[in-house]
Amino acid sequence: MDGKEKRSSFTGSLGFVLAAAGSAVGLGNIWRFPYLAAKDGGGLFLLCYLILAVTFGFTLLTTEIAIGRKTRQSPLTAYRKLHPKWGWIGIVACVIPALILPYYSVIGGWVLKYLTTFLLGQSAAAADSSYFSGFITGIGSPILFFVIYLFATAAIVYSGVEKGIEKLSKVLMPILLFLILGISIFALTLTYTEGNVTRTGLEGFLIYIVPNFSDLTLGRLITVLMDAMGQLFYSVSVAMGIMITYGSYVKRETNLVKSVNQIEIFDTVIAFLAGMMIIPAVYTFMGTEGMTTGPSLMFQALPKVFAAMGTVGTVVGIVFFITVTFAALTSSISILEAVVSCAMDKLGMSRKWATVAATALALVMGLAVCLGYNVLYFELPLPNGTVGQVLDVLDYLSNFLLMPVVAIATCLLIGWVVRPKTVIEEVTQGGVRFGRRWLYVVMIKFVTPVLLLLLLLQSLGLLRG
Repeated sequence: MDGKEKRSSFTGSLGFVLAAAGSAVGLGNIWRFPYLAAKDGGGLFLLCYLILAVTFGFTLLTTEIAIGRKTRQSPLTAYRKLHPKWGWIGIVACVIPALILPYYSVIGGWVLKYLTTFLLGQSAAAADSSYFSGFITGIGSPILFFVIYLFATAAIVYSGVEKGIEKLSKVLMPILLFLILGISIFALTLTYTEGNVTRTGLEGFLIYIVPNFSDLTLGRLITVLMDAMGQLFYSVSVAMGIMITYGSYVKRETNLVKSVNQIEIFDTVIAFLAGMMIIPAVYTFMGTEGMTTGPSLMFQALPKVFAAMGTVGTVVGIVFFITVTFAALTSSISILEAVVSCAMDKLGMSRKWATVAATALALVMGLAVCLGYNVLYFELPLPNGTVGQVLDVLDYLSNFLLMPVVAIATCLLIGWVVRPKTVIEEVTQGGVRFGRRWLYVVMIKFVTPVLLLLLLLQSLGLLRG
């Protein structure tokens, strides 16, 4: 940038909302949300998620977008501009997307692999229990699809904010919503008979949306609440520099209150529809047992569901993996953009060279992730009770440790150091009405940091539901 390159901006509020919503709507919504909802009994998880979305999520989203627009900087330099002694938050916030992009792109490559498999008419092979493990433990194929996915992401970011990110978001997000809605409606029409037992998609939908309080204990409620908060934290793309970066591209005349509300609604609707298109289908063909398959739900359980549908299953599978590819791409673009923006603001690099450098770093780290299932395989016990390889370690460091730290520090900075008025004044520019101002102040100063601390303690293995 050599100090002279003009800072990019979104052409209008629609472009910003779609790009920010695209960042929020990713694998977290379509992959992680359904399996957590299934694990936690559907309706109760949904209820907790919705309550947290309009309080916890609203607070963090508003804060980061306002910081970005106020400072006109990437996270690496934005925090220092707010307060010189709190610049360290920006450093951590910039490290997070650099850790996430490599393994996110590897998973994006997995989605491309399944899309290719279905396009080639090999859906029956994908339904085999050993197909997924056979693929990721290989060497050549996972690397090939990872590289294709990463370079596709880089090409869009290389093109810039207006011509790349905003232009693509305006095309992909409406298509994404249409595809998810179509599959969701189709899932409700499914019927499967096995002996004297008949299961329907509508029954699965009711399991998904109706809260079950019959066996509710305090421990279970805490577990569901922590799962919902962790999912929301991951879903709305906060504490990883993305929303600050996107906020820095927002024009002064944009109504931030309205934009945040639209992003929240878009993200929540997509997450809900993702569960609606997956859980009823899995229940119909696999029963309640299929709903407990956890993270493997998308890559192992769903191909079995598509195979059970017969010929139409191949078509549904193609549409599904196209949908997931679009969702993943809109998120990985924002993750790379956060890193690129930091390099541009701090190092004075041009967008093109910053994109090349960030992509090269992600390429090296992503190769290590791919090889983590074969050549570099190891098993490392993690504090949250899981056992991980390279991908899991990067995910744990970024999502379970650093992101809560950044979010807690941001709450302390805004709530107690520079005070909530810093954000409120930015949000209410031009006479914009901030209807949830009182809620924002209470959340940023008291409730949100406490909830985040509980989430961090759970990640460290110090809190059990």
